Amino acid sequence: MKLLKTLILASAFGALPLLPALSTAHAQAFPTKPVSLIIPFPPGGPTDAMARTLAAEIKDTLGQPVIVENRAGAGGNIGAEYVARAPADGHTLLFGTSGPLAINSSLYRKINYDPTTSFAPVIQIGYLPNILVVNPAVPAKDVRELIAYAKANPGKLSYASSGNGASSHLAGVLFNGIAGTDLQHVPYKGTGPALNDLLGGQVSMSFTDVLTALPYVKAGKLRALGIATAQRSQALPELPTLAEQGVTGYDVSVFFGIVAPAGTPPATVAKLNKAFADALATPKVRQLFASQGLEPATDGSPQQLGRFIVSETAKWKDVVKKSGAQLD
Repeated sequence: MKLLKTLILASAFGALPLLPALSTAHAQAFPTKPVSLIIPFPPGGPTDAMARTLAAEIKDTLGQPVIVENRAGAGGNIGAEYVARAPADGHTLLFGTSGPLAINSSLYRKINYDPTTSFAPVIQIGYLPNILVVNPAVPAKDVRELIAYAKANPGKLSYASSGNGASSHLAGVLFNGIAGTDLQHVPYKGTGPALNDLLGGQVSMSFTDVLTALPYVKAGKLRALGIATAQRSQALPELPTLAEQGVTGYDVSVFFGIVAPAGTPPATVAKLNKAFADALATPKVRQLFASQGLEPATDGSPQQLGRFIVSETAKWKDVVKKSGAQLD
């Protein structure tokens, strides 16, 4: 009996060193089944297109199919909440944007996840710069002239957005706060109607994404006054930023990032990070995304995305408060 007890104890303690090895082996075996890449928006938009491009690229690297699934609603909150509640094993990922990963936590009265704590950051895909465009009838050729005109004619200039609380709305709030102007916000139900009225002269200007605006700028139907990000856009490298034209600290863009549920093993996050980073580095993907106006992230580490989500969440919290926008 004493010998049996000794053998049992020896066996138990002898097995302990194997536990970390078993855990590591499990993480290294990832993925063990298809990976779901959740898009929190309807099919057909730029987020959906980018996600499908990357899913096709990484499936061979991971050795498993990558299934793109659209779970739209509540400005991206439905898809984000679904991923936040998923098992933390790396098999369910969110292709998120500025809305669900930064703005919505302040914009919506009730949100069932926290962008800064509910996810394990994987990689920032890049960002789509906003651009300040005006109807050609606006008597301003650059941002300084626009600010001077706006201050001399308070309340006369209006800017279109795709809806209350949209980045194109909050961009104007931030501009008014920094430049000291009084641009009037006119919300629309989507980018299309906003763009139509801007082209028709019913509104003066808009802070829209460069991909949407570029064809109209090149055709002379809209005048581009400045890029709304800290760096110039590779799509319009000759166009100065708003910061270069005196709007200090102005930086507005739509960023795209991949996150997993909080608690996902670091080894799994590292494997996913490498798969996406390798896909983004291929000439085909790099050229395709550049043609769509996407600017690459300067640092593709999970840690960088984590810090960026925290800083963006804090920035937009203040802007949302100033805007007075609140959504149910």
